[in-house]
Amino acid sequence: MIKLIAIDLDGTLLNDQKTITAKTQAVLKEAKKQGVRVVLCSGRPLLGIAHYLDELGLRENGDYAITYNGGLVQKTDTGEVLSEKILTKSDVVSLYDLSRELGVPMNFIDLEKIYSPAPPKGRPSLYGNIMTALPFVRVSMDTLPDDLKINKAIFCTDQPTLDQAISRIPSFFTERYTLMKSRPILLEIMNKEVDKGKGLQALGRRLGIHAGEMMALGDQENDLAMIRYAGLGVAMGNAIDRVKATAQFITGTNTEDGVAYAVERFVLNR
Repeated sequence: MIKLIAIDLDGTLLNDQKTITAKTQAVLKEAKKQGVRVVLCSGRPLLGIAHYLDELGLRENGDYAITYNGGLVQKTDTGEVLSEKILTKSDVVSLYDLSRELGVPMNFIDLEKIYSPAPPKGRPSLYGNIMTALPFVRVSMDTLPDDLKINKAIFCTDQPTLDQAISRIPSFFTERYTLMKSRPILLEIMNKEVDKGKGLQALGRRLGIHAGEMMALGDQENDLAMIRYAGLGVAMGNAIDRVKATAQFITGTNTEDGVAYAVERFVLNR
């Protein structure tokens, strides 16, 4: 019996117009009405998914979200943080030095702001084309506070440049941090203990729901951990090959109400 549905946003819950169809809304609201937890799991901050939570009626007491790819588990009605894994000032400085060596721009993000240190000449960050929920703030790396708490750092540039840079990242960084592409132009870098699977595990402990009672749906590399963790991992029809190979079931695409189909089949038993 599925007691919790964990759903990625882009390429999964959202269609290509970045909207949730009326059918998918109705199916998820019915699942919640039957007592099933519906949990949005995103690389975005809570403010970046607030309007989708509102559309689905998931801002009530007892509703939760997993944000920053598992770095935070939060109550959606108050924003209270239940679980948190962060980067420190020394991490951010080290990653910025790496970005300069690779010739790619870097941003880093806390709960309220996106920080923009100086990018390489002629290569500004493209993150502003993706993230509009938080304000961008220019910052000097020489004046960062010692008690800095950052949820993630990102490299965001054109795909060929980013892929070439990723191939040059020393093993020191891949061993020390969680690195994952969530879009073709976006690499996210987080605390080594961060992924959506660990976020689900932390939430499950709080709710008394074990992995075998969870269904997770996703399409990209950053969804792999939760698809592996959940008792039922579902890949979207538009998912990358690694996700399809990992999942127990492949549903329709994000433009074919694939989320609704899987929830109807495995949760609502239609």
